[in-house]
Amino acid sequence: MNEVRTAIVTGAGSGIGYATAVKLATSGYRIVAVDIAAEGTERAATAVAEAGSEALPVALDVRDAAAFEAAVRRAEQHFGAAPKLLANIAGVGVAATLTETSREDWDTVLGINLTALFETCRIVLPRMLATGGGCIVNVASVAGVVGVRNRAAYCASKAGVIGLTRSIAVDYAHQGVRANAICPGTVASEWIGKILADAPDPEAARQAMEQRQLDGRMGSPEEVAAGIAFLAGDEARFVNGSAFVMDGGMTAI
Repeated sequence: MNEVRTAIVTGAGSGIGYATAVKLATSGYRIVAVDIAAEGTERAATAVAEAGSEALPVALDVRDAAAFEAAVRRAEQHFGAAPKLLANIAGVGVAATLTETSREDWDTVLGINLTALFETCRIVLPRMLATGGGCIVNVASVAGVVGVRNRAAYCASKAGVIGLTRSIAVDYAHQGVRANAICPGTVASEWIGKILADAPDPEAARQAMEQRQLDGRMGSPEEVAAGIAFLAGDEARFVNGSAFVMDGGMTAI
């Protein structure tokens, strides 16, 4: 593409976020790699450079709206342009039913997965509007579309992501902003690795996760990154306000 554009990617230090930063870099985006782990942002920046683009690594907690806004201003100064793409990928989960979920865990999951996403969109949207529009891709989950066992807070947060994303699309489509949610199934990421490591029988837990997808395997971060890149690209100009399910058939049955 002729225009060099800037993308902010949260959760860029690992998993889907890392894969997305690299994928967008191959499409010519300059990347603002945001993650709570400084070493993750540096690793992403190195990979983006190897992919032929440039990254600004930013270590922060996405729940800190003031820090995020300062990072956006810094990125605008560094790259000389407002962001045209915001990919909200940072997220956490807790394995618990509703009665097992503590208020602290509820606040953490909703705070990172939904409230922080509200703040990042609220901060970036005016900048997009001032420069003719842009694109937002929020990572939700199949857990926002159907119920998943032992994931009460996570399901609630991801359903909220879908609703918020659609409201952004409805409110700002006429001003050149597209907003879509992508809803992955189970993806072989570092987070899933931690869940499996904590399971009483990790191999049995892995097999159960794989078997709930129709093709009997987990997705890869790179596959979801490709979906995000599609939603962000010009070929998806007619896709707005969608909950784009990418789950290996998990919700088909």
